[in-house]
Amino acid sequence: MVDRDDLNHYCNQYLSVSKYKDYCPNGLQVEGSQTINKIVSGVSANLDFIELAIAEQADAIFVHHGIFWENESNVIVGSKKKKIDLLLKNEINLFAYHLPLDDHPDVGNNVQLGRVLGIKNMKPVDSSLLWQGELNTDLKTFSSLIEKQLGRAPQLFGRLSGPLNSIAWCTGGAQGFIDEAISLKSDVYLSGEVSERTPAVAKENDMIYISAGHYATERYGVQSLTKHLSSKFNLEHQFLEVENSV
Repeated sequence: MVDRDDLNHYCNQYLSVSKYKDYCPNGLQVEGSQTINKIVSGVSANLDFIELAIAEQADAIFVHHGIFWENESNVIVGSKKKKIDLLLKNEINLFAYHLPLDDHPDVGNNVQLGRVLGIKNMKPVDSSLLWQGELNTDLKTFSSLIEKQLGRAPQLFGRLSGPLNSIAWCTGGAQGFIDEAISLKSDVYLSGEVSERTPAVAKENDMIYISAGHYATERYGVQSLTKHLSSKFNLEHQFLEVENSV
């Protein structure tokens, strides 16, 4: 078991939370029981996930997408009230880590996705959440690998032929980084979502854009973090899957 405040302090230090200007509070978002024995992890703190956590008798939840965001209303009504009410009544702690979890060099979403997809010589791009690395494949083979590993077929845009030797990527809703990927002269840029402008930008710059799913590309960081925590603090851990087609 571990004390809640000790766990919160450790995670904030381990993920270097203080160095990020984020769109949400990182760390403990909702306070539950002081002592933590069992943790569960998932991508987003939606109602279905919280109800699963209650059924599993979790003391703490770890997610990438928490409850509070800068661009949302500050009033606690509707589904937000219901989620917070369930957490408080069941004394479940809610920990959420957004950009710090994307960026971490060991348990982060980007590096973990790179490992899942077999990308070589991975490294972060300076002053960015973007990562880059090397491939030795073609689009058909790489697309099949993505579908096998992530459990869904990716969307493909732009130049749909030729060898793939270099790749840039950033998980989630990071399609806007395509311009940086172009400046890196990457053969392919991969993220989770696609915007209206993205297919044309990829085609006009003779590159490939792969939209592999926001949820699907961000399943791995929180699992890696909580596996680390369960080992360090001897905690019971379970990843709870709540499917999301986006």
